[in-house]
Amino acid sequence: MGKPTGFLEYTREIPQELSPGDRLRNWDEFHLTMPDEQVETQGARCMDCGTPFCHTGNLISGMASGCPINNLIPEFNDLVYRGLWREALDRLHKTNNFPEFTGRVCPAPCEGSCVLGINNPPVTIKNIEYSIIEKGWQEGWVTPEPPAKRTGKKVAVVGSGPAGLAAAAQLNKAGHWVTVYEREDRPGGLLMYGIPNMKLDKEEVVLRRLNVLEAEGVTFVCNTEIGKDLPPETLLKDYDAVVLCTGATKPRDLAIAGRELEGIHFAMEFLTANTKAILNKAPGPDFISAKDKDVVIIGGGDTGTDCVGTSLRHGCRSLVQLEIMPKPPEERAANNPWPEWPKVYKMDYGQEEAAAVYGHDPRSYLTTATKIEGDDQGRVKAVHTVDVRWEKDDQGRFIPQQVAGTEQVRPAQLVLLAMGFLGPESQLLDAMKLAKDARGNVKAEYGQYETSIPGVFAAGDCRRGQSLVVWAFNEGRGAAKACDVYLMGETDLP
Repeated sequence: MGKPTGFLEYTREIPQELSPGDRLRNWDEFHLTMPDEQVETQGARCMDCGTPFCHTGNLISGMASGCPINNLIPEFNDLVYRGLWREALDRLHKTNNFPEFTGRVCPAPCEGSCVLGINNPPVTIKNIEYSIIEKGWQEGWVTPEPPAKRTGKKVAVVGSGPAGLAAAAQLNKAGHWVTVYEREDRPGGLLMYGIPNMKLDKEEVVLRRLNVLEAEGVTFVCNTEIGKDLPPETLLKDYDAVVLCTGATKPRDLAIAGRELEGIHFAMEFLTANTKAILNKAPGPDFISAKDKDVVIIGGGDTGTDCVGTSLRHGCRSLVQLEIMPKPPEERAANNPWPEWPKVYKMDYGQEEAAAVYGHDPRSYLTTATKIEGDDQGRVKAVHTVDVRWEKDDQGRFIPQQVAGTEQVRPAQLVLLAMGFLGPESQLLDAMKLAKDARGNVKAEYGQYETSIPGVFAAGDCRRGQSLVVWAFNEGRGAAKACDVYLMGETDLP
């Protein structure tokens, strides 16, 4: 695909971004677009590798290798190289309902398994995907496509995050009447409130797609929590099938002294309230400000990075991010070979911005919090930390051991916990008496998606645990296919 010698002739180029100093002034997306000709040149680097790993979507060593939704990457690269943008968009939409989302927030496991990436910088797959869909919107190629025929079947989707939206889009495409229930005031789930505006614009990008889904016939019912505002029995009675896509929203807590102090919050409390303030043009009662505060973020990953970027835009006084794991190597380690996801050191947008403000990466690796100190008003005052090293215990498991003499006391008036999620909240699962797996997720076999209740399906993080947005799309599409078979005895859904 692409130009047979393109990978020899052209180097990898990615779009420029606004400088950290400029982008900290607002909540706008900071990625700049590339001219079509430049993107077409990047498509030429796709090297006709014979056995492309970029679209395989395998799990290797517990991590995604290749695209989990099996995007036809060499094909759309070739079409872009040849200037056939409309055809490239059609090819992209065959596997991906929402490329404008993955083109912005997916970590691009496709690039990690690109064959060219074995000894050269990989093809800029993510940016090519982003460029295809944005050109599609600009040219008016993305329009509502309601199904030509309705089946008369009704399906309730619980949760409007990535898995729920993918399931709803596919089930609607199959001709079913789909109603999506969302407990928040706006649909979108993680896409609306879990990812900050500077990474994924809500009004210009998320609502743009939600409006298309509504025009295609999908109904969204917000401010409605199943099991609280509406009994689950009502869904089972009023709908022919139910798809649960509630996410893994139970955060991992920190069991140390001082956890009860005022000023300690889970990351999603902080991020959600901030996005609501942006959308409502004013802070709400739950708004948490980092302005003029010393901020300590405990945990890494995308959520930790989002807390960094958000705190900096608030105007925090200082910021540190505690990472209990060691700093990754600059290049792939011997035990992390291609096509595994490359576990290498990188500065994400938040760390780049912090470095621009404070002169260094804010992450403190191999560091853990031991206790949180408060003032005489019961508010957080400082976080006590210590360095750790990872050693094997008697059973051969690596566990962190504190290093004596490395204790520090770090000032803090705001502590944000970004240590991941333990699984779905249990209230709805218990109310429906659904079987759970050993980790507390909804028990449903991958590829089948049907729960212990016939006609009730589960997809996304509530079934598999915390994972990538692109895996949620994979599962939402898969659950829609399984649900369609349940309703109709067969399916034409991909």
